[in-house]
Amino acid sequence: MSNKEHAIASVADRGSNLKDLPIGRDSFEEIRYGGFYYVDKTGLVKALLQNRNKVTLFTRPRRFGKTLNMRMLQSFFEVGTDKGLFDGLEIASEQKLCEEYLGKYPVVFLTLKDVDGLNFASALHKLRKIVQEEADRIYARVGAQGIFESVREDFFRLYYGKASLEDIQNSLRLFTRILCRFYNQKVILLIDEYDVPLDKAFNNGYYEEMVSCISGLFGQALKSNDFLHFAVLTGCLRISKESIFTGLNNFFVDSIVENRFNEYFGFTDGEVRELLAYYGFADCYDVAREWYDGYRFGGLDVYCPWDVVNYAGSLRADASALPQPYWINTSGNALVRRFIDRADKTTQNELERLVAGEPIEKAINLNLTYNEIDNSIENLWSVLFTTGYLTSDGRSEGGIYRLKIPNSEVREIFVQQIQAWFKERFVHDVQSMQEFCHSFLTGDAEDIQNRLNLILSRMISVLDNRVRKAQKENFYHGLLLGLLRSETEWLILSNVESGDGFCDIMVEPDDLDMGIVIEVKYAESIEKLDEACNVALQQIRQRRYDERLRNEGRSKIRAFGIAFCRKRCRVACADC
Repeated sequence: MSNKEHAIASVADRGSNLKDLPIGRDSFEEIRYGGFYYVDKTGLVKALLQNRNKVTLFTRPRRFGKTLNMRMLQSFFEVGTDKGLFDGLEIASEQKLCEEYLGKYPVVFLTLKDVDGLNFASALHKLRKIVQEEADRIYARVGAQGIFESVREDFFRLYYGKASLEDIQNSLRLFTRILCRFYNQKVILLIDEYDVPLDKAFNNGYYEEMVSCISGLFGQALKSNDFLHFAVLTGCLRISKESIFTGLNNFFVDSIVENRFNEYFGFTDGEVRELLAYYGFADCYDVAREWYDGYRFGGLDVYCPWDVVNYAGSLRADASALPQPYWINTSGNALVRRFIDRADKTTQNELERLVAGEPIEKAINLNLTYNEIDNSIENLWSVLFTTGYLTSDGRSEGGIYRLKIPNSEVREIFVQQIQAWFKERFVHDVQSMQEFCHSFLTGDAEDIQNRLNLILSRMISVLDNRVRKAQKENFYHGLLLGLLRSETEWLILSNVESGDGFCDIMVEPDDLDMGIVIEVKYAESIEKLDEACNVALQQIRQRRYDERLRNEGRSKIRAFGIAFCRKRCRVACADC
């Protein structure tokens, strides 16, 4: 029995004693009450209190545990919390801290992740509903007696969902005022995914209206608010202070380049090893590392928690499960496509280097507004970095960042988007593609070669130089298939059995007398391209790849040997 089989058997023996994985759950109470597996991040409480900032903003990529951490903070500080939730966790060992803070503060919690809409009115409606829900939660705590006379009308407009824009902008300050007076204790304010409304507004054309709205909401709640003990915000992008945080002092931003809180967002290597070992899949560590590690927060390498938990869940269902791009599937990844669409020749070359596993050097701007993202390709580099599509591989003496793609999963995102870009840019050029395909009918090898070389020179290569020769041939094979399939009336067959083997590509044009056989080769150098073409043609003849076409009555068979080396090709043609 192998080590992995032994581990799986051991897990089976434990049966129901194993905790369930919290896939898709971001409620701390639900995870703890439900007995789910929890990677202990409660040390964040102590680190946050030691930092002693009035307002702290954590910026991390999506799916790195921001919401779960915010719910954990809410559960720790909020009056009336079940202190047993923290039994056995790291923070429970801090007895003095727990006596002073655990369950001692009123908390206002707002998540803006669902503030979305095609226009400002729609987004404002969703924000109104979110504020209404928090008003309802506050009313359940303080009752009618807690809503004192001078704020009664303002509060109940929020409570009944009748709030104006001005009411919404005043809501958080009002909530802190009510709770501070009722509990005689300053309030902790938690705002999760603060930048989602701005992102949606930017993409749907009402950015300025949303900036004004959010600026008013945060300004009143965070600036000179005597009812506030401290506030914590999370988001993906660090928005410039001038856009929505104007005038805020004692405002601390912990981004992915900082070290203070780096271990509390994402899973550390030790945490991943422990999780996989717990479920009996320690042998899958190397795969998990290749696919989901590689993000660097400050000086610490971390994994994406969403990926690791989902991968472990897949392994529990099927011990032979292969890694999947779970993070990719939680977003349309439009940012990568936006970047590729904007790429000039220099940027395309840099993309090729990244996909091949090489780092590139870039100056990074961590203080952008959404309005500035499209001002330059350099700003898009910065956003790709801060949102997790690229990570740091160190810095030069001048402060320039060395950027790289963090892991196999994110590389897959770039490859997918590059391929989609290629199809739209080249394959959808109907006239050019028709002329390209027609040259196969006439046997014009020189025209095919010229067109392919032009396409190769303009496209973004997704080849990794370290992959085997067969994989490189597969890439060019796929490229040709995509180009030929632009001729919708042709039957295009791939790896089809014919004669004494399998032909790379076989084409049955609408001309019933014609047939096309293509063999693809990869040459190790440009000097060997002609030789590779001849080898391809010889293979077609020796293995009688034309047999299937002849059996169908096609008498005019053209054979093509096409050899590639990086962004160059040769084409040779012969009649069979």
